[in-house]
Amino acid sequence: MGINVLNRRLRIFTPRMQRTFLTNLALVLVLNLLVKPFYILGIDAGVQKAVGAEVYGGYAALLSLSFLLNIVLDLGLTNYNTRHIAQHTPLMAKYLGGMAAMRGGLMLAYALLTVGSGIALGFSGADLGMLGWLVLNQAIVASILYLRSNIAGAQRYRQDSLLSVLDRVLLIGIVGWLLWGKATDQPFEIMWFVKAQTAAYATTALIALGMVLRLSGRVVVRWKPAFSWVVMKRSFPFALLILLMTFYYRIDTLMLERMLPDGAEQAGIYYQGFRFFEALNMLGFLVAGLLLPMFSRMLKERSDVSPLVGLSFKMVLAGSLAVAVFGSLHSSEVLGLIYSEHVDRSAPVFALLIWSFAGVCTTYIFGTLLTAGGDLRALNWTAASGAILCVCLNAFLIPRMQA
Repeated sequence: MGINVLNRRLRIFTPRMQRTFLTNLALVLVLNLLVKPFYILGIDAGVQKAVGAEVYGGYAALLSLSFLLNIVLDLGLTNYNTRHIAQHTPLMAKYLGGMAAMRGGLMLAYALLTVGSGIALGFSGADLGMLGWLVLNQAIVASILYLRSNIAGAQRYRQDSLLSVLDRVLLIGIVGWLLWGKATDQPFEIMWFVKAQTAAYATTALIALGMVLRLSGRVVVRWKPAFSWVVMKRSFPFALLILLMTFYYRIDTLMLERMLPDGAEQAGIYYQGFRFFEALNMLGFLVAGLLLPMFSRMLKERSDVSPLVGLSFKMVLAGSLAVAVFGSLHSSEVLGLIYSEHVDRSAPVFALLIWSFAGVCTTYIFGTLLTAGGDLRALNWTAASGAILCVCLNAFLIPRMQA
């Protein structure tokens, strides 16, 4: 009898659960391997070749600035919501109604802070206009991620997988038509790319909203100060983690552009190498997005998570190390597949960045487990150390080594 009670309290990682993980992992990887690498290495790189490294470097710096304060849009609510909905799915409608008004206020605060930071950093004129559009895009993307957190939390992994690539599919169609479809005889402009993102993100957000409302039922939007305070207090550790990680992922491009006389060109060269790392990093992020609701549900049910942790870690480590070895040994050949300019200068960037991919993937597994369990103290201290180290090393090395 005692053994039966223990088995009910500590459920094992069954073959059915393993099939669920592997099946949905295969689906999300196949969809994203078909779409996102082509977008990043074809469309995004095609835009850089069309407008030049200097113009694209200016855009990349503004994009990094819009990312740095992105946490104000979310304050950790998306990760908190994924974990909470996975454990309390019937409360989805209640949380949707309470969070809608709160997220509107966060969007306004984000817009004011980001544009104000742009002015303080010396951006003006057309740059500020582009920053305004990027702010709008980030607000829509944050809304998509929040809506997807409800779908993933409800264990609707296939719907979430389809949404994860929808915006990129739309962008491939729109920007591909502008780049290669001879939609106009005018030279391609970087603002066309920015506005195409707005159209693709808005369409995806509307579709995601429709899916969520079908799951939740009727939603009443109300501003509830007490509810907002409790949720923000609980989500603060998630917000701090995302803020710190965003700093050491995105501060490089902005510091290059601001610190050097030819900063825009140097930022563009750096981004040629970073783009491949970013494309690969999305795969690790997708694994984490799949694991978070699974870990959360299993911890709520007191299931044994160690087999799932071991399986996912072995798969990710083997793949990331193989990619890192190949990428560092053949960096020039890899970048030469996409670029014809500045390959000799961006290849060393890629050769170094690709080794951090293995470390990032390891963080995605164990960091996601800690996030699902609500234990973020160690993660936040580690991320804070990484952010401080990154800024200090950039300040010392950028004037000496440029990109």
